[in-house]
This record gives sequence, C-alpha cells and structure tokens, in this order.
Amino acid sequence: MSDVLPPCPECSEAYTYEQGALLICPMCGYEWSASEPSDAPDAAVRDAVGNELADGDTVTIVKDLKVSGAGGGSIKVGTKVKGIRLLAEPVNGHDIDATVPGFGRMQLKSSVVKKA
Repeated sequence: MSDVLPPCPECSEAYTYEQGALLICPMCGYEWSASEPSDAPDAAVRDAVGNELADGDTVTIVKDLKVSGAGGGSIKVGTKVKGIRLLAEPVNGHDIDATVPGFGRMQLKSSVVKKA
C-alpha cells in the first residue's frame, strides 16, 4: 500500500487512517477495506452494526430520533420498520425510504437502524 491514504469515499475528507485491514474516516465513521479500489466505493448500504441492507428488509431504530415538521415528536429506540426501500441517490445523508409506524413515510439514515 502507498504511504498516502485515499480520501473517504463517503464524505471525501482526507483524514482517513488504517486500523488492521480497514481504512476508517474519523469525520463520518465510514469504514472500508484497504483492498477496494478507491474510485469504486462499496455500493452496499450497511446498518449501524455493519449488516448489508436490501429492499424489503425489516429494521429496528437503534437510537431516539427527533422528528421535525408538522407532527413533531420522536421515534423511540426499538421501533420496528418493515419493508424499507433503499434510495439510489442519498438525500442529505438519508439513504432509506420507509413508513415508520405512527409517523408515516420518511427518509432515514442507515446509521440509525439495525437489521431485524
């Protein structure tokens, strides 16, 4: 491996560091394999613990989420969300489209869910 580490494929920051066989970005927390080509990041969407997500999966919220907008409120830890859809292009870091019970249709970040 060269002396210069590639920038993060998620947030493009240059502060990556090596930990074992992984490269890690301290800015966004993204981890990827050092053997992956730097110009072709992993297209898989992964949950908070690293499980690969797919359309139709059921996930559980891993931390309380404040909901802004007309209804307000918060989504509690452990809320189960069925039948997620992965977005082809993330919107403001949100890469999952889902219907959350009691809140309706919204977009979630994969970093706040765990595959059920």
